[in-house]
Amino acid sequence: MRHIIIIIGIVLATLSSKAQGQKGLWANIDYDGEPWVKNVSLPYKISKGLYNRHIALWASHGRYYDAKKGKWKWQRPNLFCTNEDLFTQTIVVPYLMPMLENAGAVVFTPRERDWQTNEVIVDNDRQNSPTEYIEAEAKGHWETANTRGFACHDGIYHDNENPFEAGTARMSKTTRSSKRYNIISYQPSFPEEGRYAVYVSYQTVKKSIDDAIYTVWHKGQQTTFKVNQRMGGGTWVYLGTFDFDKGSDEFNRVVLTSQSKHRKGVVTADAVRFGGGMGNIERGGNTSGMPRCLEGARYYAQWAGMPYDVYSPKQGLDDYSDDINVRSHMTNLLGGGSPYMPSRNGRNVPIELSLAVHSDAGYRNDDTSLIGSMGICTTQFNDGRLNAGISRLVSRDFAQTLLDNLSRDLGQKYGAWPIRELRNQNYSETRLPEVPSAIIETLSHQNFNDMCLGLDPEFRFCMARSIYKSILKYVNKMHGKDYTVSPLTPDNFSISLDNDGKATLSWTPVEDNLEPTAKPTEYVVYTATGTADFDNGTVTGQQPEYSIRLEPGVLYSFRVAALNKGGKSFPTQVLCAMYNPYSRHKIMIVDGFDRTSSPAVVNRPLGKGFDMEEDPGVTLGKTAGWCGPQISFNTKNAGGEGPGALGYSSSELEGKIVAGNDRNYVRTHASAISYAGNYSIVSCSAKALEKGIATLSDISLVDIVAGLQRSLDGKTFRTFTPEIANIMKYFTQKGGSLLVTGAYITSDSQTEQERQAIRELLHCDFGGSYQGKSSMLKGLSTEFSFHHELNASHYAATSPDILSPVIPAFATLAYNDGQSAAVAYQGNDYRTISSAVPFECIVDHQKRMSIMRGFIDFLLK
Repeated sequence: MRHIIIIIGIVLATLSSKAQGQKGLWANIDYDGEPWVKNVSLPYKISKGLYNRHIALWASHGRYYDAKKGKWKWQRPNLFCTNEDLFTQTIVVPYLMPMLENAGAVVFTPRERDWQTNEVIVDNDRQNSPTEYIEAEAKGHWETANTRGFACHDGIYHDNENPFEAGTARMSKTTRSSKRYNIISYQPSFPEEGRYAVYVSYQTVKKSIDDAIYTVWHKGQQTTFKVNQRMGGGTWVYLGTFDFDKGSDEFNRVVLTSQSKHRKGVVTADAVRFGGGMGNIERGGNTSGMPRCLEGARYYAQWAGMPYDVYSPKQGLDDYSDDINVRSHMTNLLGGGSPYMPSRNGRNVPIELSLAVHSDAGYRNDDTSLIGSMGICTTQFNDGRLNAGISRLVSRDFAQTLLDNLSRDLGQKYGAWPIRELRNQNYSETRLPEVPSAIIETLSHQNFNDMCLGLDPEFRFCMARSIYKSILKYVNKMHGKDYTVSPLTPDNFSISLDNDGKATLSWTPVEDNLEPTAKPTEYVVYTATGTADFDNGTVTGQQPEYSIRLEPGVLYSFRVAALNKGGKSFPTQVLCAMYNPYSRHKIMIVDGFDRTSSPAVVNRPLGKGFDMEEDPGVTLGKTAGWCGPQISFNTKNAGGEGPGALGYSSSELEGKIVAGNDRNYVRTHASAISYAGNYSIVSCSAKALEKGIATLSDISLVDIVAGLQRSLDGKTFRTFTPEIANIMKYFTQKGGSLLVTGAYITSDSQTEQERQAIRELLHCDFGGSYQGKSSMLKGLSTEFSFHHELNASHYAATSPDILSPVIPAFATLAYNDGQSAAVAYQGNDYRTISSAVPFECIVDHQKRMSIMRGFIDFLLK
């Protein structure tokens, strides 16, 4: 039997190879028009990535209504602090989607992608204030289009209620003039400062243009897009996600103009939406009560204007089936009429690939075994052909490419990564799409060893990068083109400042040992001043260095990304600099908080899982991936799904967005220091300081941002490495002052020798962990609160150290129960302040400002 299986496998591989080499390529089928959405503010071009490639991508499942049981529910059980409905998003949303977009792709997803619970809609059919929606005319007029448009109402939406057929859209003739043109201003009133996805909408009509110009104003910066209105009308079209200020002003809005290269075209305008919002689709008398991003695709499709037969062919009787099918139906409707779906009526978006990202069940009873990944495709449907006439065997090639790369990429970093199988069967998400498609079952959400990796943000990055590379290679191979893999994020970022105000930014490239093409050829430096958002970047060339002369008294913030022909890396952390020509002191801020991690791992013979009470972990930015703390750790009950099963978890965090490491805390410190007095400011990563790239030769005060830095494995993410401890020891011996704030600055020492070194440096000792419920602190003649519980706006210090002063040091801040939270040392040799409450965790802005002033007055005056 084994020999028969091998022979069948060889035959299938041969068929697949022949399909790819002879029939499987798109050959002369391609799209060469304008992209659906194009960011024209980018200072670089992508020639060997995924520019102008349109990809449908989604994370599996989501909250849905079970009509038979009369309740909303998840499609998969709560295990290991999450469930499949929540977990797969944590790979797709923060990692895979941005990677594809950084490579130039336009990504469509049939689920809400924005982890923002607020939603603000500005529309011509509903004006809440005189400044919210404004039409201005300089050439011609705005008039009502002869098609239906969007209009919304308060409250819930019922089955078969389409908001995109409830209102009107506006329309104007286009002009080539750069001086006289019409505009529409969409100026929302944001309930909170934060990051919001921006979606525009319009109607596709006979003379629609392919270059409608939208400008997003975000905290004073401008980013301009061209949207191809000849496709994708009558739905939400994603532009990007941006930082906006609270309230309403002209520096936080979207502006559409009537400008175009087409003299006789028309531009149409409909609602603009900011933020993902909460679910508003009623089923069984109630909404889900969840953020829209956690609901199934069926409900987003209704909010996005899809016809009833697209999102509910079961006539409202079976939401589970409708949710599975709508992902493909929506993809086909949007893609119909494009070169990749020429025989289907639709909205002309040239979607050429579809991928569903899932996790699967399955478990092992031993201590080390992994379940691994499985790929799924469907080749036996529609006579083995896709809509454009090419063989469905190309989907098998795609699924195989995904598995091969996961095996190689994850195996290189984490040891052998199991590949379960390539399953060629009848699954909705691979049968219905009329373009090449696959399902990737990433790992087992039921197996402890899989989830030890799956809950680690670094692993999720690596898995997403492998999937991105598979898509990159597959798409370009289908078109017979070369590709370049985008580079990795630069490292060892630092900023120095000379006496004349010239700041020099430096960094080092990071090599990708798996991809010889992933070398950076250029870099882009992003700059922000004051409280404004970052600009769209300046390309700096091949050298990992950039100099800029700073305006005196202005706080500058920078971050850097690597570039090549394949796209852009993720950016570095934010560093800051400020030049004050009359300052007597220069302050160095050291970013020592680069940790991301899973919750604390429990791995004992009779107990396995994740203890969120001990440590809830740290994600990169926000996450919507937690259901609640794990309750059951009994290994004897492995393989179950309900109460008592290994991994069974509570539901207290369902629907909660939880903040993680934004890598932007140097800016918080620098802003407070700039308020505290006339100081010059530089900054660096802790790694740059360790390696001698950054030096302290002219520094009076070092401010170490330790955040939630902590080494749960004794190796990675250490608060004080031996190198940093020695540098600080030498610095203070020379009379330098030291400010250290971080939740685990004393408890993270790995040996008694290290504990003694920290005791001597900071003049405080570990006195236990603060487990109180109160978030109040007292001291410095005031009281204030800190982020102590998991929340959406800022990471939380849930169990910070209690710091015991070592005489002659003394306590300066106390928790609500009177135990010491911060310690000061005023010696003849040097001064220090150590706080177990990270400075950036102080909730109130004005309190932060005054506390930093008090810290610096003590340390430098």
